[in-house]
Amino acid sequence: MKKLILGLTILFAVSLLTNTLSAQTKSESTKTEQAKPYHPEADAQRDIDQLVAKAKKEKKNIVIQAGGNWCVWCLRFNDFIHSNQNVSKVIDKNYLYYHLNYSPENENVAVFNKYAPNKGKEFGYPFFIVLNNKGEVLTVRESGNLELGKGYDEAKVLEFFNAWLPKK
Repeated sequence: MKKLILGLTILFAVSLLTNTLSAQTKSESTKTEQAKPYHPEADAQRDIDQLVAKAKKEKKNIVIQAGGNWCVWCLRFNDFIHSNQNVSKVIDKNYLYYHLNYSPENENVAVFNKYAPNKGKEFGYPFFIVLNNKGEVLTVRESGNLELGKGYDEAKVLEFFNAWLPKK
């Protein structure tokens, strides 16, 4: 009887260890598979200038999502806008979208000072800058009240994007 209990205990322990390692591996692979939309090497002002020219032609506004690949909420928002069909439709129809990098490799100080001075310190990341098709700032807003659990609230995100649609 003691051998049976010992054997079952060892079997249980091995099973538990295997499941734990499997869960950790899945978690790590999810992190590495998540898109990295921020590019520290980019010339952000040049990119935004090009978007403004394109926005004029397409009669769209521009959403700049400020943050970095180090920021889990920034990556979650990026995943959310691409996986939620209702949100992605509104964005695709009305906006050009840009990820403005903030990281130790490139803080983009001049760009942040031009469009949203000190907002990173005030809001945290991500935060959003909406420009019209002339490159003028329409609004700068934080993202915290768009959150729901470990993701984002579709209704609140749509309300935000619908509030800043381009004037046709």
